[in-house]
Amino acid sequence: MNVIMIHGAYGTPEENWFPWLKTELEKAGYTVSVPKFPTPDGQDLENWLRVFDEYKGHLDEDTIFIGHSLGPAFILTVLEQIDRPIKASFLVAGFIGLLNNTEFDKINKTFVNKRFNWDKIRANCPRFFTYASDNDPYVPLNKTDELSEKLGTKTIIMNKAGHFNAAAGYTTFQRLLEDVLNV
Repeated sequence: MNVIMIHGAYGTPEENWFPWLKTELEKAGYTVSVPKFPTPDGQDLENWLRVFDEYKGHLDEDTIFIGHSLGPAFILTVLEQIDRPIKASFLVAGFIGLLNNTEFDKINKTFVNKRFNWDKIRANCPRFFTYASDNDPYVPLNKTDELSEKLGTKTIIMNKAGHFNAAAGYTTFQRLLEDVLNV
């Protein structure tokens, strides 16, 4: 199995639960890639797609995407562009559309303020898992619910998980690990 983890705005591959999850999945025999994308400087969809170009050749029916925050919107764009289906996508604190947060909307707009080809996205990924927190300070629950509805899945609501980041105590994410291992 091939797992590709996508961080969000202002994020890095070395933060939150990413290092822990990468280690746990590698122990279980997965190959895990965690690209580093430019953020906040140089953050736009085209720049991120250029970084991702080197990973496109590794996508196949055993690929799993995991994204956090802005990462899910980027994953949706990749799913629109590929010509073969992957296994599953796990979208944590994901959203589409603007968040009405000037700081984030400015650098996120090219990722989320666009029309998505939902039919192609669903055709290229048969299984979606979306996770939201009931107290996320950045992504309101209804934004993840909107995403879940478009993907034909139900939001998994985690109580008091904040933005699923280290500030909220998320340096590990056992539920996510279990869900990935069971897909």
